Amino acid sequence: MKNLILIGMPACGKSTVGVVLAKTVGMRFMDTDLLIQEREGALLQDLIDKKGNDYFQKVEEYVLRSIDTENTVISTGGSAVYYPEAIRHFKKKGLVVYLKVPFEAIEERLDNITTRGITMGPGQTLKDIYNLRIPLYEANADITVDTGDLTVEQTIEKIMKAIG
Repeated sequence: MKNLILIGMPACGKSTVGVVLAKTVGMRFMDTDLLIQEREGALLQDLIDKKGNDYFQKVEEYVLRSIDTENTVISTGGSAVYYPEAIRHFKKKGLVVYLKVPFEAIEERLDNITTRGITMGPGQTLKDIYNLRIPLYEANADITVDTGDLTVEQTIEKIMKAIG
């Protein structure tokens, strides 16, 4: 089976849904944020704080483009859509699934944005990032699943219906 690549904002449920989805359909699970942390030997936020956004983004793009796997649910970092080559790579390897969540839900779920490993420019707010990324998620998704107030199980059911 091809891969299922989950994209969306931080706290939209990519990792949580991804693990359960992988178990449900008998696929492996991979979290690109964890791959970055393993490669760099540091937490995402520490990497951003110590080496800067530019360095983090170079590492993230490299890791995303290096993934060569099959039959895997891949949870990407929220900024994966910033890298057109990485997205093209993913589209060759599987279906890109956008987990769409309203801004209010993201804001509620993110306790402290400064510890989540989110690349932000000076003065940039969560709302700014949301507004910047939403069109990118929508443009790059093969499938969009509006998760809203759905449970993990309901979200997986919607994904399963969408992929046939």
